[in-house]
Amino acid sequence: MEERWSTEHVLSLAPDAASRKAAGKLSAPAPWSGAGTDGSALWGECKGSGSTPYRTVVELATPAYQCSCPSRKFPCKHALGLLLLWSGSPEAVPDGAEPAGWASDWLAERRDRAEQRAARAESAPDPAAARRRAERRATRVAAGAAELRLRLADRIRHGLADQSTAGPWEEVAARMVDAQAPGLATRVRELDTTPQHRLLEEYALLHLLATAATRVDDLPAPLAATVRARVGYTTSTTELLAGPTVRDRWQVLGSRDTSDDRLTTRRVWLRGAKTGRPALLLAFGSPGQAPDLALPTGHFLEADLAFHPGARPLRAALGERYAAPEPAPPAPPAGLTPAEAVTAYGAAVADDPWLDSWPTVLTGVVPVLTPDGWHLTDSRHTIPVHHPGTPESALWRLAAVSTGRPLTLFGEHGHRGFTPITAWTAEGRATGLTTA
Repeated sequence: MEERWSTEHVLSLAPDAASRKAAGKLSAPAPWSGAGTDGSALWGECKGSGSTPYRTVVELATPAYQCSCPSRKFPCKHALGLLLLWSGSPEAVPDGAEPAGWASDWLAERRDRAEQRAARAESAPDPAAARRRAERRATRVAAGAAELRLRLADRIRHGLADQSTAGPWEEVAARMVDAQAPGLATRVRELDTTPQHRLLEEYALLHLLATAATRVDDLPAPLAATVRARVGYTTSTTELLAGPTVRDRWQVLGSRDTSDDRLTTRRVWLRGAKTGRPALLLAFGSPGQAPDLALPTGHFLEADLAFHPGARPLRAALGERYAAPEPAPPAPPAGLTPAEAVTAYGAAVADDPWLDSWPTVLTGVVPVLTPDGWHLTDSRHTIPVHHPGTPESALWRLAAVSTGRPLTLFGEHGHRGFTPITAWTAEGRATGLTTA
């Protein structure tokens, strides 16, 4: 039986602010009829402007949604409204009901597709063919990395100030895509927008990665896994979850959505209550569609995680959940001082030289606006805020939460500064800083 979600949990699924506002108008019982839940799904009919009500069904485990309305947003306002109704008015969505026929058909189709995917995943692959594909790709990646080293050396030989041979890097990035090294391609493409004063640093890191990619078989296994991941090799979720997993009560420290023309990416950061391990979950959605993964900040989730291999494992896949997310005690999570955070980031970079940042909880810091920008201080040490990574509105929201008093802050700390994501007051109230 799925526990009823909090309002915060439901609204985190909304693709935009307009959808959250529209869903709020559909969170009362009046427009709904035939609503019910069997513990794993919700369904109901919502009266609209036409004569035929919109039929809406939500499968809770994934979650997944289906609605007969013409909206291109996903989930639509009707799915969000039904979830809010279920969350706030239990009597309007009674437990133990049998799904309506149209809802039952859709849920059955989803189960059939899931069983077919599982059957395909269990089918035995051809190991010889897989080995040949891996060998061909390794050869291409090594050749692409070697070419990249030559291109970087050529730019250095002519000097960073000489623009006569410095054309755009897009052609080189395309060559890395052809070499099946999308991670190298992304880093190369970013060189066109890197400030001049940071170019030498980026050239050096990229040259180091390209060199490692040409001799990856000579590296220690954890570092080799890090290099492969940075180059663009991926590990399927099925493969990860088939290996060792870590069970813990994971506290949700925060989440952040970023979007471009092709994709909405949701990052959710966790920390194990027993292991103390940080973890990063990624979920993706098409434009106008919120990613499926939604975990309320500050809650604890008892679950298995499978970590991607590497010298400093962080990204993980979410496996079996043993209970619904539970609210945390009214107290902020334990954290580090600014000085300790700098040391912790240094240790992480020693394992993975290409890390831009590391998830960090700071404790007892006050946000301060100085002539040099925003800083976080505990009166003895100060960390600058990474302003390009933090909207101005989020910084003022942080100042309002603090009111000049020390607070606990979760974010990403790196060589460019600290990017705040969640703030806790001394009373333990969590405030997300990355959403309006």
